[in-house]
Amino acid sequence: MPDILSLLQCLLPQINATTMRQFNQIILAMLAMSGRVTMLGISRWAGTGGSYRTMLRFFHTVIPWATLFWLFFRKHLFRANEVYLLVGDEVVVSKSGKKTYGLDRFFSSLASKPILGLSFFTLSLVSVEQRHSFPIRIEQVIKSDVEKSSLSSSLEIKPLEKRKRGRPKGSKNKNKTEVILTSELLRIKKMINEQVLLIANFIPLTYLVLDSHFGNNNALQMAGLVNLHIISKLRHDSALYIPYQYSDSNKRSRRKYGDKIDYCNIPDKYLCKSSMEDEVQTDVYQCTLLHKEFAQALNIVILVKINLKTNARSHIILFSSDLNLSYEKIIDYYRLRFQIEFNFRDAKQFWGLEDFMNLSQTAVANSANLAFFIVNLSHYLLADFQQLNPGSGIIDLKAYHRGFRYVREMLKMLPEIPEPILLTQIFAKLTALGRIHPVSTGVEPS
Repeated sequence: MPDILSLLQCLLPQINATTMRQFNQIILAMLAMSGRVTMLGISRWAGTGGSYRTMLRFFHTVIPWATLFWLFFRKHLFRANEVYLLVGDEVVVSKSGKKTYGLDRFFSSLASKPILGLSFFTLSLVSVEQRHSFPIRIEQVIKSDVEKSSLSSSLEIKPLEKRKRGRPKGSKNKNKTEVILTSELLRIKKMINEQVLLIANFIPLTYLVLDSHFGNNNALQMAGLVNLHIISKLRHDSALYIPYQYSDSNKRSRRKYGDKIDYCNIPDKYLCKSSMEDEVQTDVYQCTLLHKEFAQALNIVILVKINLKTNARSHIILFSSDLNLSYEKIIDYYRLRFQIEFNFRDAKQFWGLEDFMNLSQTAVANSANLAFFIVNLSHYLLADFQQLNPGSGIIDLKAYHRGFRYVREMLKMLPEIPEPILLTQIFAKLTALGRIHPVSTGVEPS
């Protein structure tokens, strides 16, 4: 069994020895415990020195989580010569009551409706080679008064105002690069700037990958302000135009937009790849197109799927502000964005993101950050665990630590330590309880 405390030694410059000792006890308890991951549940598994009062002191201590995430990643998870993407997404957890800090109604994609709960925006580093996401910075989303008022006003039905055809008299051209960022984009911009400052060029970051909620000009301009290229997704009905082609006869023309893209008849010259699987044809198109709401040309990738039996069609529009990025990388990088959803799943299912019942601002922040920190720690532990236990997952890892805990408590009651062969059999038997995959014969007690 690995020494957790030795893995956390890299964090000592940022937290004192007392907090480190509490941190170590909490992690060992969370790796072994069953049931809901609350302060009371952790205290029941933490053993001597891990009382409920100790849990209260830890969760009400201000901890520099962003620095801890980065130090642990740089020491134990970073691999040189790999490409990393910066990915951002929001996770919503359901909460009841009235007194939890930041409690509000947020849209949950799982429930497909707004729910009462908490929201956290997460920045993650995704390794292109490992195909895995590592949470790196988590901040709670607190709705401003402007956001609440705009939400309530948008629900009101406003009468349609009739306007004359054509451009209003006296209107001027707008500089689309000068946008007013929403409070959401300002929060994300601040998080990225702080993270880039913390990384200090240790990892070269080029691309910011966001979901379709950020497929707009404001998000693109925000990414440009932090010196990153955005990769995102447009609406399926986006009006895209081919840049106007000048010739000798119309070289004085001031037109900017050419023909509008018809998604049912995309020109063949833009076709990059066509494949067939289960009588479904997939065509991939790439071209540089214009959108009237965006300030610059976009690198567009359109994936068209055609069911040859029913002749049904569907398409997806991905885009990037990097005009030189190949279609393979745009598709691959956007597909990797989904790895952050597995972080959300693990944090909720195994590490208490959906379970904690803290109320204050500091305690809520510590609970959420702790859940995501153990997501990274468990990935590191699984890498070693799977060498002797291929195919094992977090359930197997937790069963192993729980069995180790049972063995250790049992040995304290025995008058003398059993023979090594018997001890190995006892260890293998107890660590097999609750596992999905069979116990490896290479497992030895430490």
